[in-house]
Amino acid sequence: MLYFFKNVYEGLKIALHAIWANKLRAFLTTFGIIIGIVSVTTMATVIDGINRGFESSLDMLGKDVLYVQKWPWSFGPDYKWWNYINRREMKAEYADKIMEYSRYASAVAPMAGRGVGIKYEDNEAKNVQMTGTTTSYMKTSNADIADGRFFTDGESRAGRQVCIIGADVADALFDYGNPLGKTIRVDGYDFEVIGLLQKQGKFLGLESFDNQIIVPLNAYKKYFSIRRNMTLQVKYPSDQALKAGQYELEGIMRRIRQLDPLQKDDFAINKLDLFRAQYDAMTKAIYLIGIFLTALSLFVGGIGVMNIMFVSVKERTREIGIRKAIGARSSQILIQFLIEAIIICSLGGVIGVLLTGVIAHFINKVFVAYMDWTTVIVAFVITTLTGILFGYLPARKAASSDPIESLRYE
Repeated sequence: MLYFFKNVYEGLKIALHAIWANKLRAFLTTFGIIIGIVSVTTMATVIDGINRGFESSLDMLGKDVLYVQKWPWSFGPDYKWWNYINRREMKAEYADKIMEYSRYASAVAPMAGRGVGIKYEDNEAKNVQMTGTTTSYMKTSNADIADGRFFTDGESRAGRQVCIIGADVADALFDYGNPLGKTIRVDGYDFEVIGLLQKQGKFLGLESFDNQIIVPLNAYKKYFSIRRNMTLQVKYPSDQALKAGQYELEGIMRRIRQLDPLQKDDFAINKLDLFRAQYDAMTKAIYLIGIFLTALSLFVGGIGVMNIMFVSVKERTREIGIRKAIGARSSQILIQFLIEAIIICSLGGVIGVLLTGVIAHFINKVFVAYMDWTTVIVAFVITTLTGILFGYLPARKAASSDPIESLRYE
């Protein structure tokens, strides 16, 4: 074992000397490796960022929640929208009936929503998501109040024009000042700000949960239609209750909608697991495409490394002959050139990882990306394997060369 490490040490010194003597050539050789490493690490950082954002977003939406809606959640060209467009809309009064009939649900909140523009004096917030709901919303969602309060049952029933706003809306309208007690204009109608939501962040780094306003459902009904896109958010106390409650909820909705046994459901019960399945399929496809492109880049880069190593072996034929003449073994020559190939590839790995760090920084400004040590370690494992794989044939040629013929080489 000691002999092996001694050979590695000697090979490392010779390889570093050879690379330094041809540093420009070695640097140019790494470009293919750099492209491959940047490809694989950038893909990994973006997907890691998306995964973290996805899990965080699910926590904000609530994992123990079912959503009763007209439309089922799905994506892609196979979505059969024509089967759902003529379904009856959800109604807010269904929430009370679900709570009356259900043995598992802990809370039910009807929700109607639309995009609005909000003004306060000369400041304006556009495309804000407005939600009309009841006091049960605080039980069915993971929203918290950072300052102020949520509206009361009395305010909800009376349709008081009060509201709770998200952090982004508060920053846009009040220049980071205190919004409580201020009257804002929501699509031309006055609402008093009574609460400020805790900052929640963005969904997958894109859609902000903080760009929203919540008002009593009866106040929402005064000025906006609730005939379309009503959602019933049903909360369960545990995963076990949710699994049992899903089938119960289907029966309750069929009872509420007065469907005959032979009639199909004219509603959808959506849950976040369905979204997760769609998400997993999407990320799997991204991984496969990324792996293919990375493998292609590394193959091209590896061929470049192999080519330069063959040139290096040819140029140093006489050196190889001298080393063998004074007692160097074939294994020592093999290790020397393998180490040289690994160092060249590792140089590309270092540059590639540094470039990915810079790229991830800029990606985070518009999307999400996260680089951890696992990504860095995988990058260096890949570069080491690439150096061994594409450096072996040139190293083998050097190790098997005849010392007499090598000494004759000019």
